Amino acid sequence: MTLPIRRTRTALGAVAAIALLFAGCAPGDDGDDTEAGDAPTAGDVATDPSELGDITLTVWDQEVREGQTEQIEALNAAFEEAYPNITIERVARSTDDLRTTLRLALSGDDAPDVVQSNNGRPEMGQYVASGLLTPLDGYAEAYGWFDRFPESVRALASYSEDGANYGEGNLYGLPQMGEIVGLYYNKTKLAALGLEPPQTTEDFEAALQAAQAAGEVPIQFGNSEPWAGIHEFGFIQNQFSDAETIRNLGFGRPGSSWTSDDNVAAAQATRDWVDAGYFVDGFNGVSYDSAWQAFAQGTGVFFVGGTWLVADLTSAMGDEVGFVLPPAGASGQHLVTGGISIPWAIPANSDAKEAAAAYIDFITSSDAMTAVTEAGNLPVIEADQQTTTGLQSEVFAAWAQAGQEDLVVPYLDYATETFYDTITVAVQNLMAGQSDPQQFLETLEAEYTAATGS
Repeated sequence: MTLPIRRTRTALGAVAAIALLFAGCAPGDDGDDTEAGDAPTAGDVATDPSELGDITLTVWDQEVREGQTEQIEALNAAFEEAYPNITIERVARSTDDLRTTLRLALSGDDAPDVVQSNNGRPEMGQYVASGLLTPLDGYAEAYGWFDRFPESVRALASYSEDGANYGEGNLYGLPQMGEIVGLYYNKTKLAALGLEPPQTTEDFEAALQAAQAAGEVPIQFGNSEPWAGIHEFGFIQNQFSDAETIRNLGFGRPGSSWTSDDNVAAAQATRDWVDAGYFVDGFNGVSYDSAWQAFAQGTGVFFVGGTWLVADLTSAMGDEVGFVLPPAGASGQHLVTGGISIPWAIPANSDAKEAAAAYIDFITSSDAMTAVTEAGNLPVIEADQQTTTGLQSEVFAAWAQAGQEDLVVPYLDYATETFYDTITVAVQNLMAGQSDPQQFLETLEAEYTAATGS
């Protein structure tokens, strides 16, 4: 497969709704004279990688799941075929491993040339503030990224130069995929219960009760890697709050509060579902991968998970697995947590920035979006131009609905630089019964108000 670098103006499709969330080579061999952290102008960018000399490009990614690995390996091979002078040295790490090792790698003299950096304040925001990432605006102009990617997508990887303001300023990364955290369900088990996929919270709770009465595990869940708890609580919160409330909290906007009545109701529902036995036993000691694999093997009627699992679940379950947006609750809308996959960025200390930019351009091109789809994933742009079947078609339909109806809300850990640590521990404690809903919300409120000055 050869994927030429293309500059195209694309139709956004479902991603348009996200706009509303914001109202390597050897040193010296690539001809790249940009100093660490400097942003080149479009006229200074060499956009033909074949003219950059022999380069070894070190790329750190977290594309370790089945469909992700297939996709990135195919694109890497195609890039090397198109540009034989560039060799990709791929370092694949899990999301958690990448999170814990990336800062040290970025600050070292032997930094990678391309990395995936989570776009939230705790990671990308801090890296920007520390001068560890390269602003990409010059490359964006040279390669046409401002045309290819709408502002709604670029805003989710944009910061002011000091890292303080999220959603504006310079561009620091580009994503390949869109993602939403919806509800997977076992079609055979749900049909055996005489039920349809739940459309409302009332439907969902009735299905959970029916599953439990039939001796099934209602919700498969693993929270030993505590980020999964953010998704689980967000899934419940989406059924009790409105989009504006969640967006204000997720993006750390002053004047918002975690102790509002709707958040109290969401926290109480979380505890109630735990107390009712709707989650698999011992979930805080179960890993995320073990949970979805158990679901794939037939333990559990429902699984709350992201669209990054489509390829894996399709491979394991075939036509037995379905996907829908979260049930509609108090707002009457199927609000869904999501946005973009982890963006690709260029470290400030890379000595092969122009080759790195060419690589990012290649793996986010129009042809790359087709490769993303063929690997079973959800492309961030041009999803409406792809041909899909089975579970993937259900996910693409949900993505389209989320865009058309403005249903996407942000990940909750975006709120402050340290909110990831705060909310992950708080959710674990809430679901383990080590704190009650009031204590849970007061913990979040204290962190939030201290950071936003509310």
